[in-house]
Amino acid sequence: MTNSSPSLPVAPADIDAAARVLAPFAVRTPLLSLPALDERVGAKVFLKPEMLQRTGSFKFRGAFNKLSSIPQAARGGGVVAFSSGNHAQGVAAAAQILNMRATIVMPADAPRSKRERTMGYGAEVVLYDRDREDREAIARRIAGKHGATLVPPYDDPQVIAGQGTVGREIAEDMAALGLTPDIVIAPASGGGLVAGVATAVLSRYPQAVVMSAEPEGFDDHARSLSVGRREAHQAEGRTICDALMASIPGEITFAVNQRLLVRGVTASDAEVGAAVAFVFRELKLVVEPGGAVGLAALLAGRVEARGKTIAIVLSGGNVDADLYARLIA
Repeated sequence: MTNSSPSLPVAPADIDAAARVLAPFAVRTPLLSLPALDERVGAKVFLKPEMLQRTGSFKFRGAFNKLSSIPQAARGGGVVAFSSGNHAQGVAAAAQILNMRATIVMPADAPRSKRERTMGYGAEVVLYDRDREDREAIARRIAGKHGATLVPPYDDPQVIAGQGTVGREIAEDMAALGLTPDIVIAPASGGGLVAGVATAVLSRYPQAVVMSAEPEGFDDHARSLSVGRREAHQAEGRTICDALMASIPGEITFAVNQRLLVRGVTASDAEVGAAVAFVFRELKLVVEPGGAVGLAALLAGRVEARGKTIAIVLSGGNVDADLYARLIA
C-alpha cells in the first residue's frame, strides 16, 4: 500500500475543496464511542453515524459536490442518476437545493421508503427490472433525450471527493481527541465511499489500515483486492444489504482502492441483522443493513481489533420499517 499521490484520480486537496462546498449544506456528523462496544471487542471503537446526514446517508455529500460542479449554463438540462435508493435521495435533495430537475432510475424492488423519499425531494422516478434491464443504459438514454448531466453513484472524481469528506472529518476528530486510528472500515458497493475515506484518512495517518466491508457473497472488493484486479462477485439472489449489491468495483474507485486499501472484510446477513439490532439497542439509532456491515464484521471477529483504535462508518439509515422491525426483534 502506498499513500495518495498526484497519479490517483482523487487527491486530498479535492476532498478539502469538497468540504468547503459542502460546509453550508451537509451535516458534520460526530464520532460516537460506546463503552459496551469497546469492552466487547477489546478495542477503542468510534462510529461515524451517517444516518444523521441529510437524506439519511453519506450519499448527499458526493451528490451535492458533483451537482455544484456543473456549470450554470449546463444546469438547465437537469440531472439523471441510477440508484437503489441512497444515491437517488442524495441527488434528488441536492438538485432541489440547487433548483435543478432530477430524474432517478431505480430498481422496482428498491425499498418503498427510498422510492417515496426520492419523489418527496421533487425528483421523477423511473423504475426498471434489476434482473433484466440495464439501469445505466436507461439513464444514458434519458440524459441524451433531455440534455441532462449523468451523475454516477460512485465512479466519478467529484462524487468520490464529496464522499471523502467523511474520512476528512474522521481524521480531524481523531486528531482533536489526540488519537491515531489503527483501522478504518467503510461499507463498499461501487467503492466511492471507501475510496474517498481512504484518501482523506491516509493523507493524515499514512500508517492506518483502511478496509472495505461487504455482505457475504457480494464480496467483489475483497476478491478484487486479493487478486489485484477488478473481479465480480459470484452471488446469486439478494442480500438484506440492498445498498451494497454492485457486481464489480468501479474503474475509477478501484484505481484508488487497489492502491490504498489493505483488504476487504465481509459479514453474513444474520451478522448484519445482529449489528443493526446492536446499534438500536445501545445507541438508539436506526442503521440500515448496508450501513452496518463494517460493524457486523467487527462484532463477528473478522477484524483483529484487540488493543487497536478503530473507526467504522455507519453509512446510512434508510430501511423499510417492516424489515427493520424484524431485525431488531
